[in-house]
Amino acid sequence: MVEYGDIRVVYRGGSKINFRKPVISNDSRFLLCASGESVKVFSSVTEECVHELRGHTGQVTGVLLRPSNHLQVYSCSTDGTVRLWDFTDGILVRVKNDGLYLSRRKGTFRTLVVKQVCVFVFAELFQLVAVNLPQTPDQLVEARDLSAVLSDVSSNPSTIAFGRGVLFLCIYSFSLREYTKNGGKNTFTCIACHPKDDCVATGHDDGKIRLWRNFKQKKEYTYSTLHWHHSAVSSLCFTPEGTNLLSGGVESVLVQWRYNQENQKDFLPRLGAAITHVTVSPDGALFSTSHSDNKITIIQSCVKVSAVIQGLVKGENVTTGLLVDPRSKALVLNGRPGHLQFYSLQRDKLLFHLDIVQQEYIHEAGLEQFEVVRAAFDASGLWLATVEERKQKSAELELNLKLWSFDEQTQSFVLNTTVSAPHEARITAMCFSQAADSQTTTLVSASRDGHFKAWQLGLPAHTDGTQEWPSWSCDFVGAYHGLVPRCCCFSADGSLLAVGFQEVVTVWNPTSWELLTTLSQPPGDVRNLCFGQLSCSKYLLGSNNKKMVCCWNLLTCSLEWSTSMDVSLLLVDSRSENMAAFCCQDGSTDLFVFKPSEPRPLFSQKAVCSGRVIHAVFTPREVMLESSEESSQWLNRSQLYFLTEFMDLLTFSTKAEEEKLMASSKQVTLTSTPNQKYS
Repeated sequence: MVEYGDIRVVYRGGSKINFRKPVISNDSRFLLCASGESVKVFSSVTEECVHELRGHTGQVTGVLLRPSNHLQVYSCSTDGTVRLWDFTDGILVRVKNDGLYLSRRKGTFRTLVVKQVCVFVFAELFQLVAVNLPQTPDQLVEARDLSAVLSDVSSNPSTIAFGRGVLFLCIYSFSLREYTKNGGKNTFTCIACHPKDDCVATGHDDGKIRLWRNFKQKKEYTYSTLHWHHSAVSSLCFTPEGTNLLSGGVESVLVQWRYNQENQKDFLPRLGAAITHVTVSPDGALFSTSHSDNKITIIQSCVKVSAVIQGLVKGENVTTGLLVDPRSKALVLNGRPGHLQFYSLQRDKLLFHLDIVQQEYIHEAGLEQFEVVRAAFDASGLWLATVEERKQKSAELELNLKLWSFDEQTQSFVLNTTVSAPHEARITAMCFSQAADSQTTTLVSASRDGHFKAWQLGLPAHTDGTQEWPSWSCDFVGAYHGLVPRCCCFSADGSLLAVGFQEVVTVWNPTSWELLTTLSQPPGDVRNLCFGQLSCSKYLLGSNNKKMVCCWNLLTCSLEWSTSMDVSLLLVDSRSENMAAFCCQDGSTDLFVFKPSEPRPLFSQKAVCSGRVIHAVFTPREVMLESSEESSQWLNRSQLYFLTEFMDLLTFSTKAEEEKLMASSKQVTLTSTPNQKYS
């Protein structure tokens, strides 16, 4: 991770729990999975996270149970270390900092912890390596005598498996042709070894499973074919006794095949999302399936779902951006198709999904369905606005604007008003007036049709018994010389509305809807607008597509300062005067934190992540930090989260925060010497 003084970029809250295959404890009481820079230990009964094993400073890339002690687990990370934990108590036992390690038991390979595998996501060359294990009674030994045997090995961990004394890898040069005569793809996707027989199962792109036999015999090996999946098989796993083979794929169905009776199989359908990993507990009592929506389903061996552990859902496109619910302080963004998810970053737990579209989602490629594309909260969190759209090839764009009110009794949002076709084209921006003491609640939506509309909450339209229901209606329609509005925002007190019409910034009075002024700027379409907060409320900042950032003084209606900077994202912290600007250059993103009154950055950091930052948000802290370092004081009141184009949710952590987290966790390092061998 990137470091700057006492600040570094970390995975903290909302990390993937489906990144690698989880492991289940010998007694089936716990499920352990890699999650960002930590290992999470979940109860298989209550679904609660009972421990979070912290200590790595890079992404955890593998978790393995220790064969000689069923209460301990190994973890490896991109930080180059292998750690041994007592996961029932959350205690760090040992740290190993160098070398390549293989565990050996009774002359057969049982587990694999390889430093090169830990960092394979950053490597360009993947090799099969031969390792000479020295004769020693130690359970884990340091092996330095190694040599490369084969290159062009798949980088997918699912294509590596241990058999009865043999290490199997799916490699691109294997004898099975990639394409059959009828054009079907046979590329390897995963592999599993039978625990007792001379049999290897491989999954393929064409949805077929092949069972290979006679690897140890002098005669040529043979294979048989199983076929149920219509797309690529993503994961395979034999049960401990080898009586069943489990498989999963994009169909969201767990298939249980009877070994040597493959025509008999059981199904567990409707698991909600594509299966990425399948795991079986050592005692065979539990199965688990990891899913593409960052979920782990725990299944009893009778093929019945017993628990669901849901992480932050990260789809391919977060169109709503990152929002914070003012009431629960939860992170809000796109979740399941047609839903918004409310996720507590403090508890690192999904609170609930809100069904926005309220239509059954059909999993069919190419089928156009309604999607949630915009969302916004008012300052109190009592109102939520959403926009959903659907574009069919032979039909016009369908748009719905929905207003949701918070219901104290159900502690959720209830649909209040639906506006069909609020605009004639796609909505480009939407925002509420954030004035907490305002007498009226105002929502503004801007569209490619060249107009912005102001929606206000009016008097109750009807009564239902003794309860009155207010309604929303359009109060004003604004335009400026036929230009397209791209962005909009309200000032902190709600007295001004700024709307960016391509190259022109306009300022309006929300009370009379009078156009107050237009602000000059260098040529370029405006794509970000932000009002200053607190003592900087007299400033309005904007960025355009010509790599310029401008700051206007609203008291003089003049340009205060400008600078050349390719800002992809500009946002303001509502709890301070600070603003954050993310700038993409040379394949990575830089961060600058500053006050509008002082163009000199309070904090800057190069290459906080690779690629672009597509969304970011300041979240309020429950407990204020007391950092004395000038470079980190901007993190005292709020925490900055950002989402990369690779769907990684990252944040910034100070040295004081790290020390506090480590002190609060039950971690006792027994030994931490680089040359100490594990016993």
